[in-house]
Amino acid sequence: VQLQASGGGLVQAGDSLRLSCAASGRTFSSGAVAWFRQAPGKEREFVAGMRWQGSGLSYGEPAKGRFTLSRDRAKNTVFLQMNNLKPEDTATYFCADTTTNYISSALRDAFRFSSWGQGTLVTVSS
Repeated sequence: VQLQASGGGLVQAGDSLRLSCAASGRTFSSGAVAWFRQAPGKEREFVAGMRWQGSGLSYGEPAKGRFTLSRDRAKNTVFLQMNNLKPEDTATYFCADTTTNYISSALRDAFRFSSWGQGTLVTVSS
């Protein structure tokens, strides 16, 4: 499985960004995909996840009310729309894939994902 994340950049507080994760290498009719982020010196943090079929949508605390996860099933691509960005959102954002149809609450565990993209850096200035 290959995951290509893109869309990061340098923005100001209050701005928006849309991250993309294009997946290839298997049939994505099952399993799940998620976004995690990691800031320098901090642990990897769950942002949002869903099953590839569209169910099981789940958000981590930093994302609730500001971020929206969606997918283009035909293109095996997921999008993370991030609005009202804050300096504390500065991190490298990774997308990850698992072939298991976990329940939504399990998607926040990074160890459940076997494939990871290279990450895309988001920097939010104040």
